[in-house]
Amino acid sequence: MKTGINKKAKLHNVKLHVRKDDNVVVISGNDKGKAGKILKVYPQKCRVIVEGVNIRKRHMKPTQSHPQGSIIEREFPIHASNVKKS
Repeated sequence: MKTGINKKAKLHNVKLHVRKDDNVVVISGNDKGKAGKILKVYPQKCRVIVEGVNIRKRHMKPTQSHPQGSIIEREFPIHASNVKKS
């Protein structure tokens, strides 16, 4: 008998209090107090990407266009409960 939560059952659509292009302020976490515009919304995971918030470095593989590869900085999603409309 297995125990734990089925990962597929955990995903479900949730009506979020914010939408794409809303201006929001982060109310908790490392980026508390930062403001920005919502770039993308993931309602199934209850996460949003906010412009200029939660910036991480991403290592990119070498390709023909970038033979050296590269390290880019981009926004990663944060939980929707950590933002409020401004």
